[in-house]
Amino acid sequence: MDERSNDALAADSVTEEAAAATAPTGLSRRGLLGLALGGGVASLAVGVGAGLTGGVALGRARAHADAEHAYDFFGAHQAGITTPVQEHLHFASFDMMPRTDRDDLITLLQDWTYAASRMTQGLEVSATGAVGGDAEVPPDDTGEALGLPAAGLTITIGFGPGLFENEDGDRYGIASGRPAALERLPAFLGDDLDPQTSHGDLCIQACADDPQVAVHAIRNLSRIAFGRAKLRWSQLGFGKTSRTTSDQATPRNLFGFKDGTANILADDSAALDENVWVGASDEPAWMTGGSYLVARKIAMLIETWDRVRLSEQDAIVGRDKGAGAPLSGGDEFTAPDFGTSAIDANAHVRLAHPDQNDGTRILRRGFNYVNGNNDLGRLDAGLFFLSYQRDPAQFITLQRRLSTDLMNEYIRHVGSGIWAIPAGATPGSYVGAELFS
Repeated sequence: MDERSNDALAADSVTEEAAAATAPTGLSRRGLLGLALGGGVASLAVGVGAGLTGGVALGRARAHADAEHAYDFFGAHQAGITTPVQEHLHFASFDMMPRTDRDDLITLLQDWTYAASRMTQGLEVSATGAVGGDAEVPPDDTGEALGLPAAGLTITIGFGPGLFENEDGDRYGIASGRPAALERLPAFLGDDLDPQTSHGDLCIQACADDPQVAVHAIRNLSRIAFGRAKLRWSQLGFGKTSRTTSDQATPRNLFGFKDGTANILADDSAALDENVWVGASDEPAWMTGGSYLVARKIAMLIETWDRVRLSEQDAIVGRDKGAGAPLSGGDEFTAPDFGTSAIDANAHVRLAHPDQNDGTRILRRGFNYVNGNNDLGRLDAGLFFLSYQRDPAQFITLQRRLSTDLMNEYIRHVGSGIWAIPAGATPGSYVGAELFS
């Protein structure tokens, strides 16, 4: 990404030696074979145009203005959960290939860790990168992020239920380590899920303040996976729909309302320990310090919503569209007064609020999406909802509570998935290593 020579990169916050230590011999043999043969993975970027057209210039300007903005891939928790929410997302779900074995899965995670630890620092996926290798073989890096800074890139990796046991049984020898709570989500009222954009053995969430940096990350991790895992589905997102730090302004969703006002923030360690991070007393032990990710693709009926009068929109949400204040009064951050009739019994804010759900809270990290238009000429747009929680039961409780939400008339849940998110990796190891020890 940076135009300096590879020798000059030794002074970066993650050195060549530290990055190389995350994979025993750099990329695995099969991983290198995948890089040599995986040019077709460039087709991953099909459809990227719709997500890139809005805000590319702004994203680039912000990224270049903060060229040194980089988050370490290593740490107690994976980055991309409490990290300040970036402006762009590329989310990808993968399925392991048939006839792969335990060694294939481990080397894939090692190779992903190695590449991710470099890209999050603004480096190419390997020391030779896009232009430094043998000119007669495909380069290790696809090159579209050359000259771009890290742009706050975070890469978060998760394990789906099917990874632990599938039609072939315990293929990877990890069924005994499957968290009891890691099951496909139950059916919810109003679900209209597309199996082609749901579920997956593995997931990668790439967030950045430059959309090209996020796309570059998924594209190259997909290439590295060649022969071991294949892309099942992916989703581009833009314009965050929640905040994770107090200095971030509350963003707006495509319905025009402020979203995520009461989200758990990164500096609220007590709330994170209680609601987001898997504790030492939880099972299984290898998940300690991790979390559970729920992804829901929620289509918004934009044209229908746009014809609803403002007062009714406010009543449906339970907040003032302009200020974001609850209809019971005050400002955006005033606690709603559910003892009055100002907030409808089935308004979204009432049904979703912790005070109405025995204190149940989740950490939200969603993004808007627009995938062009559908066959009827209407916008194919909505919310790519992402939430992190200590136990999937937290999300299930809230989603069931929303069964009478007035907003349901204007949305459809069309995609779904759940993944166990291991704790952060340490230098010299890889994401999820505790599962295989």
